[in-house]
Amino acid sequence: MVIKKRNLFRLTRLVLLKLPYLLRFINKFRSPKKRILIIKTDAIGDYVLFRNFLEVVKASEKYKDHEIDLLGNVVWQDIALWYDKPFISNFRFVKPDDLYESPWQLLKLAMSFYGSNYNTVLQPSYSRTLIGDGLAAITGAVNIIGFESDTERIAPKYKRKTDRFYSELLVLPELYYFEFDRTRYFFEQVLKHPIDLAGPHFPEKISGRHGVTIFLGAGNTKRGWQTENFLQLMELIIGETEQPIHLTGGPEMTETAAYLESFFPEDSVINLVGKTSLPQLIDHITRTGLVICNETSAVHIAAACGTKAVCIVGGGHFDRFAPYPEHVYSRTSFIFEKMPCYNCNWVCIFDTPIDEPFPCVANITLARVWQATQQVLKQLT
Repeated sequence: MVIKKRNLFRLTRLVLLKLPYLLRFINKFRSPKKRILIIKTDAIGDYVLFRNFLEVVKASEKYKDHEIDLLGNVVWQDIALWYDKPFISNFRFVKPDDLYESPWQLLKLAMSFYGSNYNTVLQPSYSRTLIGDGLAAITGAVNIIGFESDTERIAPKYKRKTDRFYSELLVLPELYYFEFDRTRYFFEQVLKHPIDLAGPHFPEKISGRHGVTIFLGAGNTKRGWQTENFLQLMELIIGETEQPIHLTGGPEMTETAAYLESFFPEDSVINLVGKTSLPQLIDHITRTGLVICNETSAVHIAAACGTKAVCIVGGGHFDRFAPYPEHVYSRTSFIFEKMPCYNCNWVCIFDTPIDEPFPCVANITLARVWQATQQVLKQLT
């Protein structure tokens, strides 16, 4: 979160921290509807790890006769609308970071929430934010459930205030560290019964798999493997197999993809970067034999599609999002070079050039990634 317009942020903060008390007082005189709101405003990979619990909530004894609304991040709305419509009565999508400087949009949301008259608001993300807490609070709902959380993404001075908005704060046992397991724990506590859900999944579509997909990008250039390493890896793949290589990723990787493509004969590399919607990307990953990627949404999509993957992992959130524990998914090879400073929350202690990755990513050698890749290629040929 980078605040550029301080005055707008001050107004936003006023709305987030003061308006909930007025709305909650007014709602004491109304009978809430059988309607709940689930808030999940994290990134694409977080949603992939979370989305299967929507079906569980919809089928639960506790909420089967409730309308279920979802407030989400616009970056993954295509996935939600394509796959999760059967479980959701109403979708609302926002750009959460933009809301920090949009007090008028927050007021409009508050009025809309007031009309919905929610019985309960669920906030299943472990790492809470000021905007996430504020969105839950301006619903005016009496029952708001979330995690006790930490202060990784919210300043302690704000957390002390937003803690008061929750009717229940769940304390997460230490044994639940991987993000999928944390989410399952949350909904087990809310629904009051065990959940038989082993890991994320998308509906099965086909049985055949072919080709190698390289997903470029990592959300942050500092967290992505060097472009030259990907180039050399592609050369090794083409020398080893006749399996086609597909480049995928967001529009921000267009220039990188064109650079990589330029080193190879026409049609030997298929460039799909910036040319697929999220549902199309998921469909493509379902059909591919191997995904190679940084620690980003692609590794979670691959797991949910049952696709083998080789993932280059940094240390910022090690074990929380990657590597996957065996009981969740075991067909991905996670390549990392462990350092004493792991789990730094991506606040690196090393001073590195802006265009170079963090040392925990840069130190991962081509040889190690190629070894893992070669093992899968032998099974595809």
